Amino acid sequence: MKIKVRVAEKQKIEKKIDTEFIRLDAFLKLVDAVQSGGHAKIVIQSGEVKVNGEVCEQRGKKLRPGDTAEYNKIIYSVI
Repeated sequence: MKIKVRVAEKQKIEKKIDTEFIRLDAFLKLVDAVQSGGHAKIVIQSGEVKVNGEVCEQRGKKLRPGDTAEYNKIIYSVI
């Protein structure tokens, strides 16, 4: 008996910024991934957020155009 498994693609969302960089916690708030700065702090420091494919626990991590942040199976791209 063969079982076919279908893996759902992760949702991708792009967000344009008008500055040179944006802090990770502010970016998560900007894209409505989290409800507040406090919520952002909790999910980042608990290792639930990946930046460019690697777990990031730094709230102040600077994201620049071309970077990605992944949280809750959604990939957010900075453009």
